[in-house]
Amino acid sequence: MAERITISPITRLEGHGKIEIFLNDQGDVDRSYFQVPELRGFEQFCIGRPAEEMPRITPRICGVCPSAHHIASTKALDALYKVDPPPAAKKIRELLYSAFMLEDHTLHFFFLGGPDFVTGPQAPAGERNILGVLAKVGLEIGGKVIQIRKECREIIALIGGKVVHPVCGLPGGVSKAITEKDRDKIIETAQHGVEFAQFALTIFNDMVLKNKSYVDLITGDLYVHETYYMGLVDEDDKVNFYDGDIRVVDPKGKEFAKFEAADYLDHVAEHVEPWSYIKFPFLKKMGWDGFHDGQKSGIYRVAPLARLNASEGMATPLAQKEFDRMYETLGGKPVHFSLAFHWARLIEALYAAERMLELAEDPQLTDPHVRTIPTEIPTEGVGVVEAPRGTLFHHYKTDEKGILTDVNLIVATQNNAAGICMSVDKAAKGLIKGGVVSDGILNMVEMAFRLYDPCLACGTHKIPGEMPLEVAIYDSHKKLVKTIKR
Repeated sequence: MAERITISPITRLEGHGKIEIFLNDQGDVDRSYFQVPELRGFEQFCIGRPAEEMPRITPRICGVCPSAHHIASTKALDALYKVDPPPAAKKIRELLYSAFMLEDHTLHFFFLGGPDFVTGPQAPAGERNILGVLAKVGLEIGGKVIQIRKECREIIALIGGKVVHPVCGLPGGVSKAITEKDRDKIIETAQHGVEFAQFALTIFNDMVLKNKSYVDLITGDLYVHETYYMGLVDEDDKVNFYDGDIRVVDPKGKEFAKFEAADYLDHVAEHVEPWSYIKFPFLKKMGWDGFHDGQKSGIYRVAPLARLNASEGMATPLAQKEFDRMYETLGGKPVHFSLAFHWARLIEALYAAERMLELAEDPQLTDPHVRTIPTEIPTEGVGVVEAPRGTLFHHYKTDEKGILTDVNLIVATQNNAAGICMSVDKAAKGLIKGGVVSDGILNMVEMAFRLYDPCLACGTHKIPGEMPLEVAIYDSHKKLVKTIKR
């Protein structure tokens, strides 16, 4: 009879995931699966609704990254109604989005991913959380984390109307202008954000990069995959969260494709597997050839490290300096060490804060003209932004009255789904030998998906919102040996 073990606290991701590990006769891993056992049906129940409701509906997919869905949806409506927002409206949207990115990246590093490094990969389960982090770094730093998230969320609420589910985006612009009084508050928060992001990078440097065992773990073979990488870039091929072209580079760092959002279906297709409800996007020109990496594989990855790999740098000076330092430290570009996603995430947090300050100080920000009223008959539109977890696509089609007839969402975690599966499988094979399994080993397997900051609620849209992780271990005869549930 299978032994049942309950582990607390629950794993640090958003959504419901399941890992199944199959062992051979020697007790080593034959194959492991990262499964998403939830039906994804959000797109279907949007059909028949007025398209302009989508920026209010889609943020409900997830309470962690509602701003990403809100802005992607709003941009899709711009394209659907063939309308170009005024410059001030675009700046207001990007300002909100920069505050969101800073707040969200801070959340992941200190609450979700960071505990694995600050407290240790094999620390007791009860310490691998924000309380364990505070015990290591001190309450004063915890206060700084809470304060900057509070300030960023106030800016999101100021611009977006609500912090969790913004309502400011409209086809052709935004619902209200920024006042000079608003500007003063935003500048102050942005300045605090720059200081905090630099502080977070200092913590990463002192606690991770100065720890040889962590550096060996990052640069070792356990968490490495040579894939293609995707991300939005501006006209200079620098990282941009809000707008630009989608750039893909190959495992050598050479540009493979560069295209506008409207052309994404010419480059991306989706594969399905019978053991998971999440889809696996891949590059059409390469085709699907299973879960393996390399030059001939069509699998690509998104999110912070992928964005940096797909770009030619950061568009702000302090972030660019950190960009250069990361690549110099890790042996040049592109970097395939997957745990470096955490480092790239903090570099992006600094960029978000710098960009927030640039936008706040822009004289055009307070221009009262913040909307171009649509006049065209809607047909089809695609909106893309860089969510914290990677490239996010919203694609709508309507009838002549603007009623939705087709909706397609490819969320960041879907784009990373194949990479997550490969990472979990490789980590399990490298860590589990002779049937020996411990809580620390299982946590290191979990680190293989946690580095992506996955949001399975976005990837599957399950209504109950439960967040357990289940690990089932099978022997070589496919007999269940052990089940571990969080």
